[in-house]
Amino acid sequence: MRQFSKRFTQQEALSKDAINAAVEVMNHGRLHRYNVHNEEVAEAAKLEEEFAQLMGSKYCLAVASGGYAIACALRAIGVRTNEKILSNAFTLAPVPGAIVSVGAQPVLVESNRHLTIDFNDLESKAKQSGAQKLVLSHMRGHICDMEILSAICKQLKLILIEDCAHTMGAYWNGTPSGKFGLVSCFSTQTYKHINSGEGGLLVSDCSETMAKAIILSGSYMLYNRHQSRPSLENFEAVRLHYPNCSGRMDNLRAAILRPQLVDLPKQCRKWNRRYYAIANKLKNSPVIEVIERSPKESFVGSSIQFFVLSDNPQFVSKFLDLSHKRGVELKWFGDKQPKGYTSRFDSWQYIVNHECPNTINILDHLFDMRIPLTFTEDDCKLIGEIIVESANTCQ
Repeated sequence: MRQFSKRFTQQEALSKDAINAAVEVMNHGRLHRYNVHNEEVAEAAKLEEEFAQLMGSKYCLAVASGGYAIACALRAIGVRTNEKILSNAFTLAPVPGAIVSVGAQPVLVESNRHLTIDFNDLESKAKQSGAQKLVLSHMRGHICDMEILSAICKQLKLILIEDCAHTMGAYWNGTPSGKFGLVSCFSTQTYKHINSGEGGLLVSDCSETMAKAIILSGSYMLYNRHQSRPSLENFEAVRLHYPNCSGRMDNLRAAILRPQLVDLPKQCRKWNRRYYAIANKLKNSPVIEVIERSPKESFVGSSIQFFVLSDNPQFVSKFLDLSHKRGVELKWFGDKQPKGYTSRFDSWQYIVNHECPNTINILDHLFDMRIPLTFTEDDCKLIGEIIVESANTCQ
């Protein structure tokens, strides 16, 4: 039997442009975003301006991580202690972590078989809880019908924050993911679509919210050094009333990211070719179901998710073991014990409400796999064949 030998955690090397930009920052030593020389514009400020232009947004703020971006956004929109915040049950731990970090309480909403938020449960829990804010996680790059979601938010007067950690470069019906919320948050962690190890970006068209976010991020009284910011008058009302919750991005990471922004559309196309190379193979197994995608969704296939259509309790462990022995690292979201990066909501015991039985049933059959761009399209075809052979053997 053929084996796969490449590592699922190995990202592409940084480009020469990114390396040269980093070296230039290290040579002059001004890594702190507010440490500038004369009329110099900091790398972090340049990144913010360029990402805002890419998104078609008025403002952008670069911060230390995607999780910090969500917490900063929540603080900026005035979340109160013990306030209830709606969010998908199917997400990753930093999302409820950000909500809890600002003293709020997550109210988990069911997900459906498209791996997106369940609209009926959203309406029901919004009314039951009285929550006025929704952190919508586009988990693993799956985007719900944003026209319907926007209409629900308008009807229920919900403030929307988009978690776009897995959808940078994606679109819903021609509109960039991240253009639907009052604030939208992105990640530049190693396994996301641009890579600085850790990092995050906030975008918004709301001048009041962004002025607060910039103060909260730790701008001191140096907010005038931001290029992608509201007018200085917007800071006068907030600059002495919001704390410095330091979470700035430094110039070294920003310098690494700027060349990657230029390459983002090309990288997204490369991911999707690899995604379909795997997905087309998975269709050859009667026990595997690839997640259906809407024709309105222009997604980025940096990972792939699929269901295994078996209720045999022995199937999962055997399937994972066979795939792993042949070099394919699959993650199972049904595992009740958190492992590595993978956990599910009922293991987050700091959340009071765990009542999402439909999501549990979905996760019990859900498998997940990263698709690094260090894999070729032929690699991905082989991976798909190994998964199918392993699944068919376990029937």
